[in-house]
Amino acid sequence: MSSPERALQAARSRGLAVDAVPRPPARSLDEAAAGLGIEPRVLVKTLVVRRAEDEYLFVLLPGDRQISWPKLRALVGANRLSLPDAQLAFAATGYERGTITPLGSSTAWPVFVDERISGRIALGSGEHDHAVFVDAAELCAAYSAVVADLSR
Repeated sequence: MSSPERALQAARSRGLAVDAVPRPPARSLDEAAAGLGIEPRVLVKTLVVRRAEDEYLFVLLPGDRQISWPKLRALVGANRLSLPDAQLAFAATGYERGTITPLGSSTAWPVFVDERISGRIALGSGEHDHAVFVDAAELCAAYSAVVADLSR
């Protein structure tokens, strides 16, 4: 099963209505958003964050925002968090960087969503040439996501 199929199947198994849309090649988030005909804030970045050895979490941010490490550390009660290298990120999720999504991840890590994310959003599909569109509130409910102020 290819990565987008895995993500779509996982989403649908949680009752999510999702659409996979072809995404033209892009060199930046702005270019990727333009290729999908959406604003950068609607293209949600999914970061896999290392909390401890073999312990990760997903952080979903609007495309036009950056992670606030102090806010995230305070929320999860951790003094140290980091972004794993590409190999560890793949091992933790089953997806390559640039395609990471909680949908169909090889491990169901906790999901944290920035409070600015709402409405119909696009996020990774597990494949570089597709994006998945889903309702943010439904995604948060399906994954029991913690919604908080996580960005700057």
